Amino acid sequence: MEDKWRLVAITAVAPIAWGATYVVTRHLLPPDAPLWGAALRALPAGLLLWAIARRRPRGSWWWRAPVLGLLNFGAFFVLVYLAAQLLPSSIAASIMALAPLALAGIAWPLLSQRPTARWAAGAVLGIAGVLLVVGLGAGAVSPAGVVASVIALLASSLGAILTTRWRDDTPLLATTSWQLIAGGIVLVVAAAIVEGPPPRVDAIGVAAYAGIAVVATALAFVCWFTGLRHLPAGTVGIIGLLNPVTGVVLGIVVGGESLAPLQALGIALVLLSLVVARPRPAREGPLPVARRRDGALRERSAQDDSDT
Repeated sequence: MEDKWRLVAITAVAPIAWGATYVVTRHLLPPDAPLWGAALRALPAGLLLWAIARRRPRGSWWWRAPVLGLLNFGAFFVLVYLAAQLLPSSIAASIMALAPLALAGIAWPLLSQRPTARWAAGAVLGIAGVLLVVGLGAGAVSPAGVVASVIALLASSLGAILTTRWRDDTPLLATTSWQLIAGGIVLVVAAAIVEGPPPRVDAIGVAAYAGIAVVATALAFVCWFTGLRHLPAGTVGIIGLLNPVTGVVLGIVVGGESLAPLQALGIALVLLSLVVARPRPAREGPLPVARRRDGALRERSAQDDSDT
């Protein structure tokens, strides 16, 4: 059971790091270049992991890596950008909070991971908590924005499940680096077309981009994919709800924002959902016949020694 909780802690590094990027982006990076922001975190992170892994794609990974890079990074970040332009942030965040349902729904047919009642209870608590944290503020809801946000959710969820389904003996650092590089190239092209040249930033901005690339992208996605390899996808989705919670908490600590009572209740519900949906320890069945016989022989030998 301790190993399961260790995996939960490793996986939680990802949404906590992603939640921290909200504060860094708001205070240290230009707000009018989100596509370049995504490109400058994905491509350098991929190159960094590739320099560590020092492996090139082989066989089917020549086409798998671009597909996963498009789903997990390229198309996902572009669609999130479109949704942010068309929807109030609270609505967009609320749609993305359905990630546990999307991951579990796709994992059922592709990974044969059937949702449990314990997971369902945790998912309900977690989603309700996120809705309280981000709120459901008033504002015009664009159907196109909703479609973009839903497709982004499904694309990233499918990419995460396929990353797990297609795993082999290739090191995780290598497969993650290939995805980030492929997605980063797509983002660079999209950013150049939509936003023009890269934004100019000072030394603090360069350090902020570097920190996001190393911690909130390279490290975070290695932890995220590690969790998907060893934990049920639905559980990983619930852990991902720490993302908006981290953003709100850091906004209070760093940005001096206030915490409403309903937000505090929402944070408590998200934390409770992690406990409710926690991985259950594997049940120990009866010992195999060989082990029982071996144990009996040892006991008999010990008894003989004591008699003598």
